[in-house]
Amino acid sequence: MALRVPKAELPAELSANMIKQLGAVPVPVEVAFHVPDVATATLEFPAGVAEWNAADASLTSFAHMAVAAQVGCGWGLDIGYFQALNQNVDPGKASRVPRWRESEVFSPLERDVMGYAEAMTDTPTTVTDEMSAGLLERLGPAALVELTVFIGFVNPATRTNTAHGITSQGYSDTCEIPPAARPQTSGVASTV
Repeated sequence: MALRVPKAELPAELSANMIKQLGAVPVPVEVAFHVPDVATATLEFPAGVAEWNAADASLTSFAHMAVAAQVGCGWGLDIGYFQALNQNVDPGKASRVPRWRESEVFSPLERDVMGYAEAMTDTPTTVTDEMSAGLLERLGPAALVELTVFIGFVNPATRTNTAHGITSQGYSDTCEIPPAARPQTSGVASTV
């Protein structure tokens, strides 16, 4: 898939900072920078999220990648896997998120979080009272609110990336274990 919106030129200082932090300027930022206020807003929210600490980082990582896999956002899986490794999330587990239902490496809580993330991503959403109650009991209100808002943010980000034709940028190429192929309804697996 080709980019549907060309990359915009970023200010040199911003570009240098992103390269220093991530090794490359994220393509979604380059595309969004046609409207600097949009690009800034899409950078500010994740920066704030990084400071949240009520929900365990591994749970938010798994939720992020579950949403990206469900939406078919290769860039979201790519950066999600890269970030998971930088958050000391087990790379063996992180690599299996696209096929979490078939994998035996996840705890019941991790499975419930990924199921919740997918239910929030369904259109219309399919979150049930039982899902919420189970997570509330195990995580507490603060972590559930944080997780829910995080998943809510990941949804438009992954959908925007796919609509713009943004695919994997190669962040996960620096990782030792590649992400698992995402199952397809046609029976043919593909990596996103």
